[in-house]
Amino acid sequence: MDGSALARQIRARLREEVSSMKASGVHPRLETIRIGDDEPSKVYLAVKHRAAHEIGLATGDQVLPAGSSHAEVCALISELNSRKDVNAILLQLPLPGHLHAPAILARISPAKDADGLTPENLGKTVYKEESILPCTPKGIMALLAHYGVALRGSHAVIINRSTLVGKPLCHLMVGEDATVTLCHSKTRGLSDLTSRADIVVSAVGRRPDFVLGAEMVRDGAVVVDVGTSRVGGKVVGDVDFANVSQKASYITPVPGGVGPMTVAMLLENTVAAATSQAGLARALAVRG
Repeated sequence: MDGSALARQIRARLREEVSSMKASGVHPRLETIRIGDDEPSKVYLAVKHRAAHEIGLATGDQVLPAGSSHAEVCALISELNSRKDVNAILLQLPLPGHLHAPAILARISPAKDADGLTPENLGKTVYKEESILPCTPKGIMALLAHYGVALRGSHAVIINRSTLVGKPLCHLMVGEDATVTLCHSKTRGLSDLTSRADIVVSAVGRRPDFVLGAEMVRDGAVVVDVGTSRVGGKVVGDVDFANVSQKASYITPVPGGVGPMTVAMLLENTVAAATSQAGLARALAVRG
């Protein structure tokens, strides 16, 4: 499953939509918040800003010192919530250890929640109500839909229980009538579960300590690799791609699979937020 190709299609549609919005006087803007000087965070944000600019979005990057207090971060979020020129807010994770991410994410206005991680938006995901969806799960659902992977009646195994990926993806898949087994580092008999699944989603990111090998996947399974690790100077996923691809009916590469879709869904969430705040109807909505 070529996430890069699908992401290009989505960005092309969003570029047209943003151009139309600008013609009507609406100028969508994404504002990011980075706390500290974590190098991977800088790299990830640079990718996101570049992608936003390519479709015509305005962006801003708010940087606070690593030692910033909870009150200081929340004060910045309150300011961005109140700014009419800011349509979407992204808090780059992870945060420094002394800051509690859920409490800070809860201060972002749900209407401006670019990552779909506020309690209100996550709660609406559980209830299958219209909401801004978390970017990575939304991107995975869009990929599966694009390639015609049937979820109804299928058994999916997700190896990740985080709020960013595993938990919301579980609810999205259950909402499409899949049966989902949510696994993690303490799951016993993991190979037995994955080898019987129709769909396997792996988001561990601890290679070489964890590798999803061919013996863990049945013939014809759909394999979605969300993990990213750096091994020998290369970015690799959780999956032994060379061998698992010989058995899987569909598989996502790393890089070029889920990553580009995550960024595309961030752009989609920003455009959707700007459209909603302007009271406009969307002709081209990309839903997961």
